[in-house]
Amino acid sequence: MILSVHEDPSSSPRSDEPTTPATERTPRADGTSSPAPSPAPGAPPPDDGRSAGSPPSAAAQSADAPSGTPLSVRAPSTDGPAHHRRHHHDHLDHRGMPRARTPLAAASLGALGVVFGDIGTSPLYALQTVFALHHHAVAPSEADVLGVISMVTWCLLIIVTVAYIGLIMRADNQGEGGILALAALVLRKLRGPGGVGPREASIALVLGVIGAALFFGDSVITPAISVLSAFEGIEVAAAVPNAVIVPGALIVLTVLFAVQHRGTGRIGRFFGPVMALWFLTLAAIGLPHVLAHPAILQALSPHHAIAFMIDRPLIAFVALGAVVLAITGAEALYADMGHFGHRPIAVAWLALVLPALLINYLGQGALVLTDPSAVVNPFFTLVPEVLRVPLVALSAVATVIASQAVISGAFSVARQATRLSLLPRLKAIQTSLEHGGQVYLPAVNLLLFAGVVTLVLVFRRSEALAAAYGLAVTATIILVLALYLLYARRILRRPLWQVVLLAVLVGGLELLLLAANIVKVPAGGWISLVIAAVLTTIMLVWHRGARILFGRRRELEGPLTDFVTGPDCAVRRVPGLVVYPHGDPATVPLALRTGVRMNRVLHEHVVIMTMKHIGVPHARREDRVHAREIGPGIVQVTYLVGFHDTQDVPAALRAAVELRGGPHSSDCPADCILHVPALALEAEEAMYVLSVFRIEAGQDTSMPRWQKVLVRALERGSANRTQVLHLPPTRTVVMGAETVL
Repeated sequence: MILSVHEDPSSSPRSDEPTTPATERTPRADGTSSPAPSPAPGAPPPDDGRSAGSPPSAAAQSADAPSGTPLSVRAPSTDGPAHHRRHHHDHLDHRGMPRARTPLAAASLGALGVVFGDIGTSPLYALQTVFALHHHAVAPSEADVLGVISMVTWCLLIIVTVAYIGLIMRADNQGEGGILALAALVLRKLRGPGGVGPREASIALVLGVIGAALFFGDSVITPAISVLSAFEGIEVAAAVPNAVIVPGALIVLTVLFAVQHRGTGRIGRFFGPVMALWFLTLAAIGLPHVLAHPAILQALSPHHAIAFMIDRPLIAFVALGAVVLAITGAEALYADMGHFGHRPIAVAWLALVLPALLINYLGQGALVLTDPSAVVNPFFTLVPEVLRVPLVALSAVATVIASQAVISGAFSVARQATRLSLLPRLKAIQTSLEHGGQVYLPAVNLLLFAGVVTLVLVFRRSEALAAAYGLAVTATIILVLALYLLYARRILRRPLWQVVLLAVLVGGLELLLLAANIVKVPAGGWISLVIAAVLTTIMLVWHRGARILFGRRRELEGPLTDFVTGPDCAVRRVPGLVVYPHGDPATVPLALRTGVRMNRVLHEHVVIMTMKHIGVPHARREDRVHAREIGPGIVQVTYLVGFHDTQDVPAALRAAVELRGGPHSSDCPADCILHVPALALEAEEAMYVLSVFRIEAGQDTSMPRWQKVLVRALERGSANRTQVLHLPPTRTVVMGAETVL
């Protein structure tokens, strides 16, 4: 009997990564639904229960099958007799997504603590950086101050409120956001007759890869600049020595990364009330200055920004390079969408975050107009000296939370990269019973921590990192907008004039911000470019290597149908039950084929099992097992798991035996799927055989030597599937083949 465990087309090769099957539906931006995402073009399917030596896998495909390959075991349809009736998950909403269990107010409070920390702490350093650029080129005059505050205001309104909250965040990929999720969504929707060709698909994928790499760079820079800027408030307070700035920042950052394993949901419940206090504080310390100098309200009119750019174009261009700091975190709103959803984020932004930010920026502008010396640090100068130490303390906590926004986003983007076969399989720990997007990736957490600590020790000042920060943000938001415009025009079928208007209004502003930050490359912008270049190279090389290796593995495995009906199965049968976790339902498990060729025997009972992920927290036990006998004593089993269920192969075998391993009853139809007599087995006697596909160095010319070295190194560092599948060490064998790369 073959118990085949494979993952569905949208599943990931990672240990416990939740995915949505091809039969699920994903909501469009307009509220309609569409099939679940497919893998990237040319990507291999995720690997099954294949061991750590197996080839890289792809995201959106069946853990066992390439794109377009039907699953060997299909769930029964919703019509027809009870034997064929698919269970209607009553915990799914009308879109096929898990029903929200968290009240909107609580979810919005949690979003405050996880999503808005980055953009919410921008007032700490944004205006300070504007007035410090190029030896104080921006003067504390009325025209310059009104122009700068107007720029900040309309960047928040146009880019964050209109573009992200109003439009881009509606383009979710099964509830997930971020540039890679959007790239996968665009590729899936445009595939097929009349869709994109290989060249267009490759361009879309490369855009997504570059944007993801820039976001990872942002995820390293944000914690460093945010926490440093908060501790630099000590200089204004003058209460303790400045020497504690760097050590204090390192201690706080260490604690932050150490608690990530608790999950964003728990962190959000703790951080949410703190961030609510932070935003109320922003408004409270800015409002008195606005009331004392109401002329600053003129900055709400966009004509002051336009006049500033016309009257002093060079100075305005310089100012734009720092104004972008006010919208840092916009890209994290989208990347973090899988943690809370669009609506809680939108409610929190419109009800509290945006008003508080505007009041604070207006207050800082009013302060500078009345006291030009405040440009040294306008944020902390908003309050009297007696309140500066408490404000520094609150700012330090807020900046820690700011770092959480990009850290959570980095976890989401990394998992999406593994699904698209852009990174090797990574250990992913599901941290929420309700939200499939809440995951913790230990390897990513460690790498981010190492990068952040390095930046703090090397640069030691927030203003030294400001140049690097702005370039990563502007480049990312432009790439996101480019993909969204393609999505709006080709998929949502928006009128051309609407797409052009959005491109001119939002894209034009974002291009200005990018241009203003490109000139800062020598001053520190090179940091984000180097990080992005390294990560882009890693992802594209891994993607190419995965495609080559998976093709070779499929050739070695061969079609399952030919194996079952051919002479390979006509060998001597020996007693015993062997389970083969396997990915591709159309091919033979490599360990099975290798074992038969070497030993010329086949066990009496062979099971090929496939773990299929569905987009709900838990799959109902009675609906989990779908099985069929494909040959004498050979059974394929598909085992459904939710995103909070473990990939426990022995438990799946026990469930299959219990639920399906019985004789047919007298009233069973001819095509009954509820009973598979060949599954009447002793599960505790099973042996488990994992397929391994080792990569050895050779003279193969398919890739340059340095790329081969990189692929092999990444493969060796990927997660161990033996532990992930909970296989008993004393009853598990690894067998397979190797290829030369």
